[in-house]
Amino acid sequence: MIERTFDLLSDHEASTLFGLHDEHLKLIESQFGVKTVSRGQQLLITGPGESVDKVAKLIEQLLGIIRSGQFLRRQEVVYAIRAMEHDGNLDLNPIYTDRIEILSKRQYVVPRTAGQKAYLDAIRKHDVVFGFGVAGTGKTYLAMAMAVNALKRQEISRIILVRPAVEAGESLGFLPGTFEEKVNPYLRPLYDALYDMMDIDRIQKSMERGVLEVAPLAYMRGRTLNDSFVILDEAQNCTPEQMKMFLTRLGFDSKAVITGDVTQSDLPPGKMSGLEHARKVLQGVEGIAFSEMGEADVVRHELVQKIIKAYDQYTNGPSANGSASR
Repeated sequence: MIERTFDLLSDHEASTLFGLHDEHLKLIESQFGVKTVSRGQQLLITGPGESVDKVAKLIEQLLGIIRSGQFLRRQEVVYAIRAMEHDGNLDLNPIYTDRIEILSKRQYVVPRTAGQKAYLDAIRKHDVVFGFGVAGTGKTYLAMAMAVNALKRQEISRIILVRPAVEAGESLGFLPGTFEEKVNPYLRPLYDALYDMMDIDRIQKSMERGVLEVAPLAYMRGRTLNDSFVILDEAQNCTPEQMKMFLTRLGFDSKAVITGDVTQSDLPPGKMSGLEHARKVLQGVEGIAFSEMGEADVVRHELVQKIIKAYDQYTNGPSANGSASR
């Protein structure tokens, strides 16, 4: 058994690190099997040597985040614990200090995992990025934030959000209502993410002026998209022909992000996903990046990560680890 003591700089720093009713400390105790004692601006950690060393690294990382001006919530502590378990030498500060300015009261969006940070860096450096990831990894959300940020910085003149309009084997022709009524449910998730990034009045005005467009994939045929940030969401539901059509719409001064989860394709059995096909065809093409996020990058409810892992193990056997390579 060994002890480590941390002297904090202020009551505010201590209360932020410890959490409400010492919630953060309880998380750390539960995860690492150590005992923590807080006395004012001092923190004492006691436990097995290896565990105390891990906790000490974690505390140093969390203090670095706090001292950089970030607000530390329970979810950041959970993600930090998860990240440190995955890679004990990971520097969390570049992740949590990466701010993407948006056009809403929230002001900015930040990545929460190393995989998300790598995804954002890929978008910054490449004109075409494929974002592969399981549910809850922030593929579409972060791409939307980058699109809104590019508009805010006047790097592009419009944002175009695209989704396949046929899913789960349903044909639009057999659904009731007008074409707009038929496709709107498919586009709803894009609107949900958009409302987090921009004020409603700004969204409506941007749509009226053509600065913002949300459309089904079929609307892209025959177009050339210049000076645009284009996001193709749920791309696992594209056919290879549709994917080629979409990618060849890209014009000058434009950027495209294609997101999807190849494990959740709704295409008919035996039909290859255009997303998976593109990964095979376009590997090695200069200017195109492939970013993969897995179970460790899930940032929804903590149970989502467990659900993904359970399904993966059931499908692939107990040896499956449930996470994609980065």
